[in-house]
Formats: sequence, C-alpha cells, structure tokens
Amino acid sequence: MKEIRRILQEYDQIDFSTEKAALASVVNVEESSYRRIGARMLVRSNGMWTGGISGGCLERDALKRSQMAIFKNEATRVVYDTMDDDENQIGVGLGCNGRIEVVFTPISPEDKTNELEQLRRIISADQPAIVLKVIDEEDEDGELLGEHLLVEDLDNIPAFAGVPAEEMAGYVAETLEKRKPCLFNCETEEGPIKLLVEFIRPETRLIVIGDNYDVGAMLGIARELGWETYLVGKKHKLTQEMYDLTHKVVEYEQAHELPVHEYTAVMLMSHDYNKDKWMLPIFADKNPRYMGMLGPKKRLHKMQGDLPEVDFSQLPFLFAPTGLEIGAESPSEIALSIASEIVATFREKPGGFLREKEGTIHERD
Repeated sequence: MKEIRRILQEYDQIDFSTEKAALASVVNVEESSYRRIGARMLVRSNGMWTGGISGGCLERDALKRSQMAIFKNEATRVVYDTMDDDENQIGVGLGCNGRIEVVFTPISPEDKTNELEQLRRIISADQPAIVLKVIDEEDEDGELLGEHLLVEDLDNIPAFAGVPAEEMAGYVAETLEKRKPCLFNCETEEGPIKLLVEFIRPETRLIVIGDNYDVGAMLGIARELGWETYLVGKKHKLTQEMYDLTHKVVEYEQAHELPVHEYTAVMLMSHDYNKDKWMLPIFADKNPRYMGMLGPKKRLHKMQGDLPEVDFSQLPFLFAPTGLEIGAESPSEIALSIASEIVATFREKPGGFLREKEGTIHERD
C-alpha cells in the first residue's frame, strides 16, 4: 500500500496540460523475480518514474514501453523472459531466471475510472480489496487489454469483460480464500481472455502501547514500512518525534476506543507490568492478528496467574516474548526483530533463514 500511496502522490502532482503518464503493472510472474504480481510503476512523459517493477534492471526499458503506450494511447503487454539466461533476448539482463509479464496502460485524469482513481478509493480501507484486470486476449484488436474494475461490494460480484457474474464470483471467492493474486483463463463470446484477480491487503495497522524512549524506534520502522500507527501513552511523556511518527495518540484510558481489524498488530511495550496487565485483556477481546509483549517468559507466566479470566493458551495471536531471535540489543534492532515477526505472521511464514528453505523463495503466484 505504501507504493500505491507514493504513486498517487506523484500522479496528483502531474500537470496533465503539459505532460502525460502511463502505469506499468506486473501481472504475472514465473520462476524468479524481485517483484511480484501487483508491483506498479508510474511513468511520466518527461522520463520521471515512481515505484518499480523489478530490482532496477527493467525500469529503463519499462520507461520506453510506457512512453510508447502514451504515444499510441493504448494498453500494451510485454513479456520479459530470461528463463534461458539470455539477456540479448530482451536487451537487458535481469540477474535472475524468470518470466515477467507487464501491462502498460495510459493514464488520463479525465477518465475518473482509471486504475489510479480506483486504487485511491482503497488506500484507507480496513478490508482487503479485489481488482479485476484483463492481462491478455486473443482478439487482435486488443480492446479489452488493461480493462480493470475495483470490486467495491464483495457480496455482489458483477460480470466483467464478458465473464458472467456467477463465474466471476467463483474466481473472486477462490482469490479471497488464497489471499493472493490469482490468474484465470476465461472463455467469453468474444474469445479467450486471461484475467488477473488481484488481492490487495489493506495497510497494516500498528498499535504501540508505551511512552518510553524505545517507542520511537518502533514507530520509525513502522513509518518506513508504510504502516498506519497509533500510540497509547501518557501524552506529557512523549517527544515531538513520537507525535510526528504516529497517526493518532491516545491516553491509556482511551485505548479501548482504538479500532482493530484483521491486519492490526498490537505491541505492549510500556515496560510497566501493571499497565501491560491492564491493556492485555482490552486488546485480547478485539482479536488482533498479532499481539506482542516485551519481557521474558516468566513475566508472561506471572501475568497469566494474575489474569485467570484470560486463558493465554487460547490466544494464538499472543507473542511473548515478542520478536524473531536475531540477537537484537538496541531499541532499533529490537524494533526490527518485532517488525519482522509481524510481517512473517501476516504472511504466514516461519521467519527462518532463506538459505535453509527448500524450493523457490516465493510461492508461485
């Protein structure tokens, strides 16, 4: 979501009376690739771009392709294929053996349904979003290529690009179940098309409870990751930096008012046993995806004894001690350890060493 926000900020700064723009979107990946489906890059006709579709090796070629799409005023699809490790095949060396499909779409502010205007409507959403997009078709005219639709009501899936509503509902249901983008080959009256049903997670929400100096490090790494942050603490103890790094600050007595959704992480880091004991039941009742608490296991066991009404064994989202074991010592390293565990939890990954993982780094999209 952070990349989408940056692209929208850049889009809003373009003077379309003198410039034009196109959006490059990764729509399919096979084997190795630095970026995955959903990576985006906004290209301006003056040569500037925001976002990215690779680790840097495709961007200059993507700039040329985007400018061609702008000039022709039509969407185009390009396949970057280095499965045979032949950089002469596409004129650039990817540095990894993979096949990446990218759709380049002209963007006009006059079109209020363009892809960026639709994405604007989900940047503050509390729930995952579904975006439908035609990424390939057999029709030589290619009129459907790049056609897209934000599904705003997940209980009422519409027909799209010639695919009936009932069939589309099945594709969306499968995508929501897998929690990742899915590709489907569809037969329509106009001919076969390939459809991307993109699953876009909402912005991660982080609620930090505490007002000591190490809170700044936790908020800082959350800001870098593009998370929405809330801080619970004594306002008179907080620094200006802490205020600058958070969306909202509340006192401990207001903690119960903070919203919690499926992509919320809660961090108990007050360094005060009584405050943590006070806050834990409040947020346990809200069922966050992740709740971490600083301190050793013996502290957790003591708290369980003092909170008999809360069965800690029934709280699978409770991580105490919190963080991955990386030998963290400083506040910044501890924040890194915690943030890494939150990401691993939300992605349902074990958080181990990649060199010890068998198979590919990423599951196939």
